[in-house]
This record gives sequence, structure tokens and C-alpha cells, in this order.
Amino acid sequence: MFNSTLKQLSTLLAQKKLSSVELTQSCLDRIKRLDPGLNAFLTVDAEKSLAQARVADTQITSGRAQPLTGIPVALKDIFCAKGWRTTCGSKMLANFVSPYDAHVVERLNAAGAVILGKTNMDEFAMGSSSETGFFGPVRNPWDRSRVAGGSSGGSAAAVAARMAPAAIGTDTGGSIRQPAALSGICGLKPTYGVVSRYGMVAFASSLDQGGPMAKSAEDLALMLNAMAGFDARDSTSLERPAEDFTTRLLDKPATADRARPLAGLRIGVPKEYFGDGLASDVAAAVDAALVQLEKLGALRVAISLPNSGLSVPAYYVIAPAEASSNLSRFDGVRYGYRAAEYADLADMYAKSRAQGFGAEVKRRILIGTYVLSHGYYDAYYLKAQKIRRLIAQDFAEAYRNCDLIAGPTSPSVAFALGAMSSDPVQMYLNDIYTTAANLAGLPALSIPCGFGEGGMPVGLQLVGDYFAEARMLGAAHQYQLATDWHLRQPAGTE
Repeated sequence: MFNSTLKQLSTLLAQKKLSSVELTQSCLDRIKRLDPGLNAFLTVDAEKSLAQARVADTQITSGRAQPLTGIPVALKDIFCAKGWRTTCGSKMLANFVSPYDAHVVERLNAAGAVILGKTNMDEFAMGSSSETGFFGPVRNPWDRSRVAGGSSGGSAAAVAARMAPAAIGTDTGGSIRQPAALSGICGLKPTYGVVSRYGMVAFASSLDQGGPMAKSAEDLALMLNAMAGFDARDSTSLERPAEDFTTRLLDKPATADRARPLAGLRIGVPKEYFGDGLASDVAAAVDAALVQLEKLGALRVAISLPNSGLSVPAYYVIAPAEASSNLSRFDGVRYGYRAAEYADLADMYAKSRAQGFGAEVKRRILIGTYVLSHGYYDAYYLKAQKIRRLIAQDFAEAYRNCDLIAGPTSPSVAFALGAMSSDPVQMYLNDIYTTAANLAGLPALSIPCGFGEGGMPVGLQLVGDYFAEARMLGAAHQYQLATDWHLRQPAGTE
């Protein structure tokens, strides 16, 4: 049951071979058994979850079920959910209980999904390893001495350990795709604006995007069907016709035979993604995945993204700048942590923020304030925005010659806990292949494609043009029909 896809679970529920209460309780039992060694969940409320499951069972019995009705889903603890603690992995919000639901949570509730709990993360989504959170690091289910990736590491670990059939995360510079790759699951960052950011605590508003994390591309499509949609409360939400992201999962070009379902699909491979800095074990697994895609009929096309090497420095100017603005609301006045002792209002501000934020958050606030300050705005922030435009233009030029872009998700497999804590720049370079999609607002996903050093998972990244989610998911699904990397389960989680 724990290796079943969302579609299979939905069928079992519809056939009354399994109830939502039974499924939810089994997930809660696994969390109780496995999570003490993983630290993937920050909040679990069995009473709330089981109450939702009972309502879902009633909907199924009355014939009002939808594809996700009765399916337990874990939420990254950056999404507000009414009556649930929402901490963002920070001391600043350690006791904050949300009075409302995020738009994504509203849509999951409307789809009949069951909220299983809130997952651990890097503090305010700032990190690449899920080690910066106030509540301790997330451990990788494949090797508990290693990181699960970040910032959505708790969601990734929950799915990888089969504690949750699916989860949602956020991706600002790769924070869905990178932990998905390091934890051996699938993760999708949609086109910017396809999923509403309302009720998703902001890190960098022009980059943040919510998305699904699950065991397969098919599961991602079902999740995105529920999550995507226009929301008037989010000024960046895109008003466009509803789309069924499952429609291309089994599509085959008219000229292709059954053995070549991807015939006609042009997959661009950037030369910049296979140079210095890419571990040999990751390169070998990704190249094998590209060979498999060619066997399925896809055409490999050599392309160039000449400004991709500038994506990390541009990102680490723009993201901290936006974070310094967004996090200014946490000042000890309105809600959140307030210092116990202070002399006056200014002292309360200073002490509340000094005590409430962790080191990585403080570092990024300081960087952001610096690059936005008088005399440095043009030199840093404005120049980074110009580079952002060049990166987007590189992608636009590449898509003249290809339909999707493929490469590694992360330059290495999961590293040891604490290995990069003293070197923030080295940690930032783990996002070298993922940040460009955020800067350009493009959709991208990561799927498992093999194993590297120490038997740790390797992720293949696919990046599509705007609104190409269905095409990406279709290609990933065909790859997964021909391979079984996504079905592998970490030892000790049986």
C-alpha cells in the first residue's frame, strides 16, 4: 500500500477496499515509528487528520469523490492552514497558529484531500539542506547521516520514507527539485503564477512558487490539477483556462510506434551543465537517463545557456533583497516572537529580530539590505535584474531548437549533515542548476534517474517553456514506464 500511486490509492478507496480513515491512520502510525529518526514533521494532529478522513469517507460513499478525495497530503510548514501551527521552521513563528487557509490548502481541502501534518524546512525557506531550521535538521531516509536537501526537505523525506503519499513544497531557487533529487522522489516547480502564493509565507516574492512532491510524474500531475488555479488575492496569479495536466501522460505522436512514445520530442542538453563542478557519479546517471530518453524516441540536441553560470550570483542578490523587505514585518509588534526584556521600542525591534531569526536568515537580510541601500542599488540589484533578463533570453533562444531542456538537478548526491555549514558560498552552489528556472519563471521538475556514491539517489531535471508542465510530465511519465528508479524505497522504511 505504501508504494501505491495516488491513482491506485484512489481506486482502492473508490472500491471500498480501503477507507480514508484506515489509510490516514496507517500514515500516522508510520510517522510515529519512523519520524523520530528523520525529523521530517514539525506538527502532527491525528484528531484533525482523522476528522477530515471521516468526511472524505462520507464523500466517497455518497459518490462525490474526486481523484484526491481521502488521500493524506503533507504540507511544508510555510503554508498557512487554519487551526494548524505554521512556523516556517523559525523561532520567530514557533507558536503561530494560522487563522486562515492558503489558497493551495483551500484547493486541496476542496478536492477532499486529508492534511496529514506540517513538514520541517530550512528557516523561512532559506537554505539548500534543511539544516537551518530552528527545530533541527531533516535527515535523509536513504542515509540518516546525510541531508535530505532543502528547503522542502521535510516534505521530501516524508514522501521518500512513505510516511505520506504526497506532499507540497515551495521552490524559490530549487527548493522542491533539489530535495526531491537528493531524497529519490519527484518534485515539480510550475510556471510562475500557475499556483497562487496567497497564504504561502513569502521569502522572495518574484521567485517563490508552490508545487507538488510525490513518488511519480503521474502523481505530480494529479496533485497539480488540484493545486493550480487563479486566485484574485494574489496579484501574480495567472488567470487562464483550467488545464488537466494528466492529458499528455499517455499521448504518443501519430508517427511513433508503441516502442518510441517520445518520437519527435527534442531534448536540449546544455554544455554548461556538464562541466567542472558536476560529480562524475551524477554525470554518469544523468547521461544514462538521456540515453534512455533517446531509446524512447527523443532526439538529443546540443544547446548552450551562456549566462547560466551567472544565475547563482544573480539569485543571491535578488532573493535576499526581496527577503529583507518581506521579513521586515516580523518585528515583535504584531505577531510572532517578542523579546522578553527590552528598554524601548527600538530595543524591542532589535532584540526580537536578533533572538527570533537564525544565522542564515540574518545573513540574507543583511545582504539584501546592503544591495538595496543607496549607492549600491545600481551596482548590485539593478545589475542582477539585467542578468535575470539575459538568462530568460537564453532560454527563449534555446527553445527555438528544442522542446525541453534536460540535465542534472544537483551537482552531487546528498552530502553529510554539517559538511557545508561553515561555508555558505559552497552551500549556495548546490543550486547552480536550479536557480535559472526561477529567475526566468519557467516550469521545471526533478525525477529519480539512478544512484551515485554511497547508494544515494540522483535526480534528472527537465525544464520546459512557459506552461509546458503537461509536456514535461508526459516525458517524465514515459521515462518512468521504462525504468523503476522512482519505485525504489530506502532500507528501513518497509
